[in-house]
Amino acid sequence: MTQLDGTGMKRLHRAWRKRTTNRVALILDGVANPFNVGSIVRTAAAQRVDNLWIAAGTSPEHNKVDKTALGSARYLSWTEVESGSAAVTAARANGFRVVALELTSDASPLHETDLAGDIALVIGHEDRGVHQDTLMACDAVAFIPQLGKVGSLNVAIASAIALHETRRADWTK
Repeated sequence: MTQLDGTGMKRLHRAWRKRTTNRVALILDGVANPFNVGSIVRTAAAQRVDNLWIAAGTSPEHNKVDKTALGSARYLSWTEVESGSAAVTAARANGFRVVALELTSDASPLHETDLAGDIALVIGHEDRGVHQDTLMACDAVAFIPQLGKVGSLNVAIASAIALHETRRADWTK
């Protein structure tokens, strides 16, 4: 076993891109910490997020975002909007089904949520979560099951898990 060189990595990633048919988008509803936004931007670029809507949060153009994202924002297109519900409307107009990632009484486990087709994932503020009006505008709400004594994940880590699960659902169909 040997580690892949640059050419080998390009071939590997090309093969997975060919298996990927659906679009994925992100809506950041008030995510404020620039280091979290930077981590989300980097993961979004790695998972080929088709569009990023930023509602009441930190722009990918912030210098602290770029420090964590390592310049990967150049691979994304994003739109800044006035609210999460406006982002949901824009995502729907672009053909996305909208799924919020939030801990609510009626949320489904992420792995049991219908992630077929083009999906826009809504990620909320680090402490306060997704705004109520944004939640009400979504098509579904999902959560990431956790087994330990900690009740929630860092927003950037939760975003990475949700993006991967959304892509995995496309690969296994």
